[in-house]
Amino acid sequence: MVPPATVTADELYHMHLPDKRAELVKGVLMVREPPGLRHGAIAARLVTHLSTHVDAAGLGVVVVGDTGFVLERGPDTVRGPDVAFISRERAPEPLPASYAELAPDLVVEVLSPNDRPGEVLAKVGDWLSAGTRLVWVVDPERRQTRVYRADGSESLLRDTDALDGEDVVPGFTCPLSTLL
Repeated sequence: MVPPATVTADELYHMHLPDKRAELVKGVLMVREPPGLRHGAIAARLVTHLSTHVDAAGLGVVVVGDTGFVLERGPDTVRGPDVAFISRERAPEPLPASYAELAPDLVVEVLSPNDRPGEVLAKVGDWLSAGTRLVWVVDPERRQTRVYRADGSESLLRDTDALDGEDVVPGFTCPLSTLL
């Protein structure tokens, strides 16, 4: 069996994959179908709440829609979260047109029905290993969110709880019930 050819972050950036979402994991191209409507609506509601808070407090930059982040080189890993936050102190100026060569401070992944638990945990591990301080994995089916922190701790929030930006996005809270 021949191993797949590796792809670089630059090659991925210049690829044209219509109607697909793609990431690189150690140089291997991972292509998926776009998520469904509920996924997009949850991500949009969250980015609205988060952006409103971040902009009002001048905390940094919020991005949405699989913005690429280079997490590793040689072979390259490029991940694209559903929503991410980069603190003002760490945000590149000017913002690059291509992928950022850093891990966001906060990453949000909204699960789709076809997401496999092992792949989601691998993504969380990639984010945390690269320096992301807080990862929220929103599970619409179970109406809950798992919170993973850089210190190795994690917690489970139900739809009656609220997301908390902790020291990563100071002052941010959002009831899960408004998202799900």
